[in-house]
Amino acid sequence: MSSNSETETVVVGAGPAGLTAALALARYRQRVVLVDSPRAPRNSASGGVHGHVGLDGAPPAEIRSRAWKELSRYATVELREADVEGVRTTDGGRFHVALDNGDTVEAPTVLLATGVVDIHPEQVDGFSDCWGRSVIHCPFCLGEENAGRRWGVVVDNAELATFSAVAFRAWSSDTVAICHESMPGLEGARTAVRSMGGDVVTGTISRLLHRAGALYAVEFDDGRVLERETLVWTPAQRQQPVVARAVDGLKLTVDDAGYLSVDDTQCTGVPGLYAAGDLASRWKQSFTAAAAAGATAAEAIHASLIMNAVRG
Repeated sequence: MSSNSETETVVVGAGPAGLTAALALARYRQRVVLVDSPRAPRNSASGGVHGHVGLDGAPPAEIRSRAWKELSRYATVELREADVEGVRTTDGGRFHVALDNGDTVEAPTVLLATGVVDIHPEQVDGFSDCWGRSVIHCPFCLGEENAGRRWGVVVDNAELATFSAVAFRAWSSDTVAICHESMPGLEGARTAVRSMGGDVVTGTISRLLHRAGALYAVEFDDGRVLERETLVWTPAQRQQPVVARAVDGLKLTVDDAGYLSVDDTQCTGVPGLYAAGDLASRWKQSFTAAAAAGATAAEAIHASLIMNAVRG
């Protein structure tokens, strides 16, 4: 089944970027189809979103439910729960969006706002159990909720090891950097960190000891155990499958780490195709940053649709 041919924008993903963009476009009375996966969202492990005014501490599921309710009041927004199989261009210069339920949607503009996939280290037992609680990817998100505990910061470069010894004092007076013995600049980092009251511990983590996700110690592959109650560990990430396919099929430009390249309006190298949120940024991954990118994309999409209408 195909959607109404008058659809102006398909938003793929209902995280903060997609939801914000859909709401902004709805306020402009643009005809939007918002497609989101029925699977649990990436931030479902978090007990609450932090740092966004008016929503500080609100559970992700509550925010999502409220957003769906708000969007449902707009007659120009259509909500669909499905996985997007692919996005391609048509001969008429539009985009063809295929859903996993067999439906298709066509529109002149598309916003990719799927977020990314966190790759949990499979060799570390207990990582997924602690993820989003006592294993956190950044202090801004959950540092306050882990304040006063013994922290470990998993790093792979000497500069970050030294930086964390200072930056994370706001939350913990007992912070150590954890790295591999082969890390370049190890001895210099250890000297610098120790001069500031911290330390650098080397080794390969094999298991996280926890009670229902509450970390209490880290076990290394040589049997050593280090008592820690919070780990700052930013795992590797990859693009969602639909985005990876779009990169190949539409020849999208990515940076050296695989994140989508966009301009100041969040537009990719393909006219009419926008991307906002974590899929386009490695180090600005927060609810507020994603929402801001979604708003920027919506403004640009609205302006482009108006200009195209004026030009006929």
